[in-house]
Amino acid sequence: MKCKLLLVLLALGAGALARAESVGEVDTVFKLIGPDHKIVVDAYDDPKVQGVACYVSRAKTGGIKGALGLAEDKSDASIACRQVGPISIPKALPQQEEVFNERISLVFKRLRIVRMVDAKRNALVYLTYSDRVIEGSPKNSVTAVAVDRATPIPVK
Repeated sequence: MKCKLLLVLLALGAGALARAESVGEVDTVFKLIGPDHKIVVDAYDDPKVQGVACYVSRAKTGGIKGALGLAEDKSDASIACRQVGPISIPKALPQQEEVFNERISLVFKRLRIVRMVDAKRNALVYLTYSDRVIEGSPKNSVTAVAVDRATPIPVK
């Protein structure tokens, strides 16, 4: 019983960075058995910057392996972060911080989003990439959100 509780707590803690909200998806390849291959678009609200949301599109593998959660999704991803309301930054931000991550294979591969502060331009830069335990991928995408100079970004 204690082992099951520990696994549940670990699973909850692993997803504590952010929760994706599905925006939509399009099918790219028809699969006779199992779900089709598709491109999914998810939205993430930056947990430390109110008024900023990131939209990430990525490939999702279908078929039998995809339906069972055994498929490894491709490393391709694209990101666009935008101001979606008044920007408020209640606490100082680290110069660079991982703000989101999501598993994209059974064990070894994760999609990551890192926020960087460009203090000179008063902008927030978001980078998305995937990594593996042994070998990461150079495929990446970057976007930036300019913050009004009246709202300086506090940096730790």
